[in-house]
Amino acid sequence: MEIFGLVGPSGTGKSHRASFVAHHLGIDTILDDGLLIQGPRIVAGRSAKREATRLGAVRRAVLSDPRHAAELRAALDRLAPARLLVLGTSSSMIETILRRLGLEGVPWELIPIESIATPEEIRTARNVRRRFGKHVIPAPTFEVQKSFSGYLVDPLRFIFRQRGRRVTVEKSVVRPTFSSLGHFYIAEEVLVAIAERAAAGAPGVERVAHVAVQARPEGVWLTVEVVPAAGGRGPAWVFRTLEAAQRAVVDAVEAGTGLGVLAVDVRARRLGCAAPAAGQAGDREGATRDGGRAGAGGR
Repeated sequence: MEIFGLVGPSGTGKSHRASFVAHHLGIDTILDDGLLIQGPRIVAGRSAKREATRLGAVRRAVLSDPRHAAELRAALDRLAPARLLVLGTSSSMIETILRRLGLEGVPWELIPIESIATPEEIRTARNVRRRFGKHVIPAPTFEVQKSFSGYLVDPLRFIFRQRGRRVTVEKSVVRPTFSSLGHFYIAEEVLVAIAERAAAGAPGVERVAHVAVQARPEGVWLTVEVVPAAGGRGPAWVFRTLEAAQRAVVDAVEAGTGLGVLAVDVRARRLGCAAPAAGQAGDREGATRDGGRAGAGGR
């Protein structure tokens, strides 16, 4: 395995430029701040950007936790990449990471950030970090949200040409927990209100009877009880209404909070008397899931 080390002080744009460097050198695997990324997927590890303190972030980035290091070693053994790009703030940090991955003594090629970014670009990157506390992760947003539930994650997409072909690079921007710009949290009452409003607006729902929220480190699990405006319609129409409410709740919670939705269980408490609005009916046949409710699963 060939190893490359992209080195530069914190906030100089290493993560932002990592994907471009990887494409240019034919590297498909990146180790950045404790996360192992292959192609568009996060395959192992935990990001230092999720740590509560700067010291915790540094320890995570240099793989101080033996279990974290072992997880990454096992993933590298399994994936067997031909080339690996490791990001660090110094050559000694790269050496420490390689040692904890069991790669001590393996030759690696140094790529200073100054060799791929102009002084003006580095100043701009530092200014963005200092003013807004933003960090880039070289992976698509849909992958990052799995590990960063509760964080505001914004997508970045770049299109460029390499050797005559068009290449699309997707990245994500997050503001870590340890940012000096302060903290925020989302109260359970807010989640309940968002889910209620979304479900009530779904086609065929007469009213929302109850919403319950279970918060977990990796995301939220919601249970929503609705009263479908059945108006004499059959089970297939009721199930379709529950599915519409489920989709509406997932979309509203994820878009409005940045939280990962692990599952939304939508249940019909009883059937309403009101007839559904024109165009909302659909009599297709379909088997119900989870004992007659539109059940599990974010997506």
